Amino acid sequence: HCSAETVVSSHTDSPYLSCMSGSINHQHSVSLQHPNGFHFCGGSLINENWVLTAAQCAVMVCSHRVILGEHNRGSNDEPIQIQLVSKVITHPLYNRANFNNDIALLKLSAPVTFTPRISPVCLATSNTNILPGTRCFTTGWGQTATTTSPEILQQTVVPIISPAVCRQIWGQSRITDAMICAGASGSSTCQGDSGGPLVCESSGVWTLVGSVSWERSTCDPRFPAVFASISQLRSWIDKTISSN
Repeated sequence: HCSAETVVSSHTDSPYLSCMSGSINHQHSVSLQHPNGFHFCGGSLINENWVLTAAQCAVMVCSHRVILGEHNRGSNDEPIQIQLVSKVITHPLYNRANFNNDIALLKLSAPVTFTPRISPVCLATSNTNILPGTRCFTTGWGQTATTTSPEILQQTVVPIISPAVCRQIWGQSRITDAMICAGASGSSTCQGDSGGPLVCESSGVWTLVGSVSWERSTCDPRFPAVFASISQLRSWIDKTISSN
């Protein structure tokens, strides 16, 4: 049974009040898996009911699973939570040809229980401006240089690249306003990382700035990876969550 009950709430708290602050950690990182346990995409927990991921991941209601609190996929000893998805809302302007607006929201079949290992990430606001050169983190269980699907959650530092420089590298038309670039400094996202988080420190709070979207097909670390820009898509995220 995978339908979510509608809970009518009268309070007007921000849905993001309990997002994490302080030191960097990855309690918001989730693994999206097929029923057989095959990891195919990443995602970020943004409140007790919602996970943010990439539209290209094509998550299916009642089939794909959201694994929270995982670090080592090969371990059976971790206190993980496994959720089904009751609703998938893809950005209406997602373009699968150029990955513009590559974002989707997954409503979980039941609220997540927050633990020391599972907590939501703060979202960039519409006017968050992360300066080029800022060292940010991206995480995932995607392909590495040595294995197609590592068991341990991988983390790497990637500096933000300005839109102008990114367009010089990738071409003017390929980088839209709804994208943000990072990397080209020795590491890259790769297949299996899509939908996962790009987090940067903003005003002392670790903030979700991007969602992994695309990179060079060879995952060449000399080229910047491209992420869906949370600040550009924030108003759609807020509207979607409040109306669902």
